[in-house]
Amino acid sequence: MISDTDSSRTVTRPDIAAGPRAVPRLAHNGPVNAFAPTGPTDPRDPSDPSAPSGAADPLTDPLAAFMALRAPEGTALLTELRSYDPAQELATATRLRRSHPAALVSAALGQARLRQRAVAKFGAEDAYRMFFTPNGVEQATRTSVATYRAGRFAAAGVRSVADLCCGIGGDAIALARAGISVLAVDRDPLTAEVARANAAALGLDALIEVRCADVTEIDTAAYDAVFVDPARRGGRGRIFDPEAYSPPLSWATGAALKAPRAALKIAPGVPHEAVPAQAEAEWISDGGDVKEAVLWFGEGFTAGSYRATLLPAGATLSAPAALPAPPVGPVGRYLYEPDGAVIRAHLVADIVERSGGRLIDETIAYVTSDEPYDSPYTSAYEITDRLPFNMKKLKSLLRERKVGVLTVKKRGSAVEPEELRRKMKLQGPNAATVFLTRVAGAPTMLIGHPVRPERP
Repeated sequence: MISDTDSSRTVTRPDIAAGPRAVPRLAHNGPVNAFAPTGPTDPRDPSDPSAPSGAADPLTDPLAAFMALRAPEGTALLTELRSYDPAQELATATRLRRSHPAALVSAALGQARLRQRAVAKFGAEDAYRMFFTPNGVEQATRTSVATYRAGRFAAAGVRSVADLCCGIGGDAIALARAGISVLAVDRDPLTAEVARANAAALGLDALIEVRCADVTEIDTAAYDAVFVDPARRGGRGRIFDPEAYSPPLSWATGAALKAPRAALKIAPGVPHEAVPAQAEAEWISDGGDVKEAVLWFGEGFTAGSYRATLLPAGATLSAPAALPAPPVGPVGRYLYEPDGAVIRAHLVADIVERSGGRLIDETIAYVTSDEPYDSPYTSAYEITDRLPFNMKKLKSLLRERKVGVLTVKKRGSAVEPEELRRKMKLQGPNAATVFLTRVAGAPTMLIGHPVRPERP
């Protein structure tokens, strides 16, 4: 089987626990999805006569702190903080506390930081109008992916969706913008309130109903489709066992099978054996980074099939079932690095067939051929040198070629790219790419250059 090791890290996944489990009554995007106003604390006693007249007791309740941000004074503070520099936070906090309660200033600064982080996922126009929680920013679907998924629902004729475990509302927003009415459900009161505020802030509250409830108790019979985004983080970080999601994958699958159509968002590292037979499994990358896997159920989707979709281009590679193992052979003139979504979907064999090539090793997701092959699903390189793994020989070759810029890629190697660059002591005007990998089981270094600029 081809390794899921990418060019920069190795993903290790525990086996999936077998057998049914009780469904926990936790069903929201993070058990600690609390609004956490953070920032410099005010050392002054509010009862001190020298304290500003606006001083107040800290808003220790996260929901109360959030509601204070939505009041006129909080809204004005957030507007003022839109372009603040985090490096100047202490000075900013000191200035604002002269005319505003310290706790409100702290909450506003915390929200301003979250908005700045959210720009990467939501874009500046939306991010600076929306509200976030720490976990909400971390777990929310980026707009490009949510928009693509909403488009698939709309193309299938879906006009209403029950969005279970809605979090801060990122997916509900994309669905509503696609003209779909949404019931957005989360059991955490603060998270539900944030989702409600975001729907209103973006003018979508007529299409999005937010409900604070346990998703396992929601009747979805009236909706065209169900979307479930289980919590995949716990107190110790990421959860790799789908049955440890909240709610578990087995419950989400059961909810999906009761609906005319459904989509379940899961971690991209999910083992294929954990994918239900009734699902169409799709892996999605954005800008070259694999973001998620989605299990599609119902009319308009092909059970048992596999898809890899690359955004922002929207190119999709699919196969009706698992493909046979591709051939393995010697390194040719060209080397192809498949997109991560293609690797996760186990569609590397499709690339091999399309390119007329072969794998360089049965466990490594590098494809090689003697003739050039152009595809949106791969980055192509022309290989100029092949060496057994030897740092001294590589250093000598790079010095001879006057290489000053070295791109290091790896699959099946424990060497860290930064460590290798440091040891090479690069100098010169030229650039090269080195692949640290295995060829027919042997540690090997392949040196070359891109055939074309890598796709974004």
